[in-house]
Amino acid sequence: MNAVDLHYQVDGRGPPLYLIHGIGARHSAWDGIVPGLTAHFTCVRFDLRGHGNSAAPPPPYSLAQLVDDVEALRRRLGHAAIHIAGHSLGGMIAPAYARRHPKRARSAALISTAAFRTADDRARLQSLGETMRAHGVESALDAFVARWFTDAFIQAEPAVIDARIRQIIDTPPAVFREVFRLYAQTEMAAWLGEVGCPCLALTGALDGGCPPRLNRAIARALPNAELVILDNLKHAVLLESPQRVLPPLKRFLLAQDE
Repeated sequence: MNAVDLHYQVDGRGPPLYLIHGIGARHSAWDGIVPGLTAHFTCVRFDLRGHGNSAAPPPPYSLAQLVDDVEALRRRLGHAAIHIAGHSLGGMIAPAYARRHPKRARSAALISTAAFRTADDRARLQSLGETMRAHGVESALDAFVARWFTDAFIQAEPAVIDARIRQIIDTPPAVFREVFRLYAQTEMAAWLGEVGCPCLALTGALDGGCPPRLNRAIARALPNAELVILDNLKHAVLLESPQRVLPPLKRFLLAQDE
């Protein structure tokens, strides 16, 4: 196992629920969700390697390494089996963990993530990655904001937008480019059928990168999955509308412990 020490925070009581953020974010991405879950679950939030206060080995990174990091944290905290939920890149780590450690994964929630991308989908991501390599991560900030948030939210909550931009800027550029590459190049289609635990696929109806058409395919490929599409939302559902993400996520999680 090639794992690193992750900075983490634990809140609540009950079955353990591990919460994984996306590229250039922090464990605080789940701040709007956790208070609604702590009466039922022990919520474990952490910064991915290279992010926040976690160890930052030099890239390259692999999906297998990010799964190893989660497994090392589970062992450190002594949890026998866990629910696991991830957003964006985290939504790829969660099912990859469940596939690798089927006896340890009670359920997996895939939030705002992608599989079964078309050639056009891949080309758009490649173009954005090339822009960052040529001109720096900051050259892509406007594109990320437009992809992640609705226009109404951008106008109404500039402090949230600024904080999210600051997280990206504060992530080492080489790390951000690497996790974006990993998110862009990971294709789960070949192995989603091997994820045996109950799964939730949830996305925003207006998410251009992780749209309903891809999440419908994800839900069909998973042996035991339900699909939730939240209207009028783009990619950053945890920040823009945690109050709408929480009910279906909580309902799904509680159903696994009945």
